[in-house]
Amino acid sequence: MKRSIQGGVQQGDLGPFNPGLPMEVPLWLAVNLKQRQKCRIMPPEWMDVEKLEEIREQERRENTFTPMPSPHYMEFTKLLLNHASDNIPKADEIRTFIKDIWDTRLAKLRLSADRFVWEQEAHAKLDNLTLMEINTTAAFFTESLNHMYKLRTNLQPSEGAQSQEY
Repeated sequence: MKRSIQGGVQQGDLGPFNPGLPMEVPLWLAVNLKQRQKCRIMPPEWMDVEKLEEIREQERRENTFTPMPSPHYMEFTKLLLNHASDNIPKADEIRTFIKDIWDTRLAKLRLSADRFVWEQEAHAKLDNLTLMEINTTAAFFTESLNHMYKLRTNLQPSEGAQSQEY
């Protein structure tokens, strides 16, 4: 049986679904079927304790941001652990590793921002950051840049002011 899925951006046919056979489907559909107890979710390959431990250690070693296994690793992890933790081996350890990776990356991002401000840089490179990581700190960066701009413009003498030399 084919079902036509329409709505938002995605549109297309899914199915037929055969019991017991693994099938790749969009995450939203997998979560929906799991909630209705119609499927078992198989986690992505990267959602493995050994692989996540390796990613965490690499992230801690490198000064720059390392590529993540998925641009949506936080969203995937949150959805899968909230709705299908019974299908994910060592779910609690995975949750801990993802949290450690997240904390390491945000600490690194804060240090980069601090260096950016102190060195009075004009632009920053955001290689290998996910959208969620950028959005988490976007308000802080924007506000910081606004304050820096105000401070710089207040410190510069106005054009009509005379300089005082001693």
